[in-house]
Amino acid sequence: MAGGWLPPAGAPRLLATAQLTNAVGDGAYLVCSALYFTRVVGLSPGGIGLGLTLAWAVGAFAGVPLGHLADRRGPRGTAAALAVATAVTVAAFLLVRSFPGFLLAAVGYACAQTGLSAARQALLAGLVEPERRTGVRAFLQSTVNAGLAVGAALGGVALHLDTRAAYLTVLGVDALAFLGSAALLLRLPAVQPVAAEPGAPRLAVLRDRPYALVALINAVMLLYMPLLSLILPLWIVGRTAAPDWLAAGLLVLNTLSVVVFQVRVARGVKGLASAARYVRWAGVLLGLSCAGFALSAAGHSGWTAAAVLLAAGAVQVLGEMMLASGAWEIGFGLAPADRQGQYQGFFGTGVALARMLGPALLTTVVLGWGPPGWLALGLVFALAGTAMAPAVRRAERTRDADPAADLAAGRERLVGS
Repeated sequence: MAGGWLPPAGAPRLLATAQLTNAVGDGAYLVCSALYFTRVVGLSPGGIGLGLTLAWAVGAFAGVPLGHLADRRGPRGTAAALAVATAVTVAAFLLVRSFPGFLLAAVGYACAQTGLSAARQALLAGLVEPERRTGVRAFLQSTVNAGLAVGAALGGVALHLDTRAAYLTVLGVDALAFLGSAALLLRLPAVQPVAAEPGAPRLAVLRDRPYALVALINAVMLLYMPLLSLILPLWIVGRTAAPDWLAAGLLVLNTLSVVVFQVRVARGVKGLASAARYVRWAGVLLGLSCAGFALSAAGHSGWTAAAVLLAAGAVQVLGEMMLASGAWEIGFGLAPADRQGQYQGFFGTGVALARMLGPALLTTVVLGWGPPGWLALGLVFALAGTAMAPAVRRAERTRDADPAADLAAGRERLVGS
């Protein structure tokens, strides 16, 4: 794996450029979308929340069949087509003027996004050697965060202007960004589709219980996702003496840390054993960060509370990066070579589930219960991280018994896990 700020030349760098392109558009969209839908479209906040929950619920089920399509039709063409489909759904938001129209466009957007993620993962698996996939995936994650940061700054300009034209421009830029990403994806080498084995189940991942358990544990760990964007801002304002702007500061800390350190953190993952250890330590670190967030409400002065929150935020982002590095290796390494698309689609449902269930669940547990809620959440992270190693061992044993499985990504045994 090459060092420095850029991914290795060739397919990895072109993949990174494609994801950077659509990440810039996504960053601007994420910052502005809520105000666009309320002030321009005229939807209520409750309607937006309901629509997005339903949309991501449908999207969670779309990843596997769309990933299967990438396996059978080729991941490059499928990824490009789904990038175009995402652009079309974003453009459809420009025309939305009612809740039914918003819901229809949101469902299309969620399905296209989950399918695109699965197809891109399958494309990465087809273009990059197994032992280099986690490192390249770390470069891609770093690139995506950089793009989101740039896009968020552009979205901030639209928020400052606060005009219909500014919001429409942001959505137009996002749609164009996905079209640009599709064009870049088509410049990558083609990965040949894999023919289905005679008599094999069409969606084999749905019968793979050991892999389902690993994916479920990863989904539980991904509950950290709504913390920075939703839970911590409300916690800081309502439960601590820290300045309100610290919520933005924690988001900046997180984004820049991933940009700078994700690749370095991922270098410690060398196979399934080290990946499982990374997830275990991620659970410990996420648990400790929750304890720190709980402590921030313990009657400190504003600056003391801010220091506690920043320290907890630093621990949280380290746990986040370790979780990502371990999960990438596990998700790739336990997936059969001829079914990477559908397996990555299934593994990626954790993101959709976190987006769908996380806000309501964490609002109830953390904001409703206060510090005990943070401690309960931290315990969940620690237990889930600890459960990953035996789950991976079990899944790996089933791969040893299945000659069609691809274990080239990590033959390292889970000794000492």
